[in-house]
Amino acid sequence: MSKVTVVGAGNVGATVANVLAHKDIVNEVVLLDIRGDFAKGKALDSWQQAPIDYYSTKLTGTDNYKDTKGSDIVVITAGIPRKPGMSRDDLISTNAGIVASVTKSILKYTKNPIIIVVSNPLDVMTFAAFKSSGLKPNRVFGMAGILDTARYRAFLATELKVSPKDISAVLMGGHGDTMVPLPRYTTVAGIPVLEMIEKDKLKAIVERTKKGGGELVKLMGTSAWYAPGAAAAQMVESIVKDDGRIFPCCTYLNGQYGLKNIFLGVPVKLGKEGIKEVLELKLNKSEMKLLHKSAGHVKDVMKVFNKMKIV
Repeated sequence: MSKVTVVGAGNVGATVANVLAHKDIVNEVVLLDIRGDFAKGKALDSWQQAPIDYYSTKLTGTDNYKDTKGSDIVVITAGIPRKPGMSRDDLISTNAGIVASVTKSILKYTKNPIIIVVSNPLDVMTFAAFKSSGLKPNRVFGMAGILDTARYRAFLATELKVSPKDISAVLMGGHGDTMVPLPRYTTVAGIPVLEMIEKDKLKAIVERTKKGGGELVKLMGTSAWYAPGAAAAQMVESIVKDDGRIFPCCTYLNGQYGLKNIFLGVPVKLGKEGIKEVLELKLNKSEMKLLHKSAGHVKDVMKVFNKMKIV
């Protein structure tokens, strides 16, 4: 694959483009934003970094969708960010319209791209892109689980005083306070995490993970961007390399886990055609109950979206 478009040149989008350029696995990254000069400036700055950090990926900034023609992958980060006191759900009316418009504009120039959605509220925005695109569900999915898992692993690494590289974990469900961390599937260098940490401390880390985005909003006055941008770029890398890596992604469920017609975070296998396989873990009753509770919250937000009749 040779061309990736990132829509939205704000903090997250610019980070996606820059991290992806550093990976040096695609020929071109197009950074598109309604503020054309802003996107051109971000792209030019990253391109001038290439001789220093030694990569060849060309970066182009634009406000013209014609420049996205022939994109293999499109990452949508466009939308307004969260502000203090604002929930992800508060964003729905504005961002749903933006995501639907962006998706339709992209498809005027590219017939069958893979679309990765990063805009919030993530689960519903992914559904909006899917409905607007008419693409197969394996080609439209959202980035949330990788970010949530990374936060969980980072907090665990700090508490256990170990490298985050050695921590493997799975989170499922919606992106937000109802996400479902799964300690039973969390290991440190292959050792079950429950053998290395007291239950109350683990519970506190789980709760901190659920509110990880809100914690950063309070600290900075806006949403995070380094980790979300890197997470989206990691998904692109797995698709480009077709290496079958397993990540938790917001994907369309059609019966898996007893859920239908909903986008929700579950483990998937990524490759050149997008989602190769949705993995169905053998959850216990308690875990399944939490997953369905999370799905219920997403469905409540979906009702708001459906009433808007954007797509």
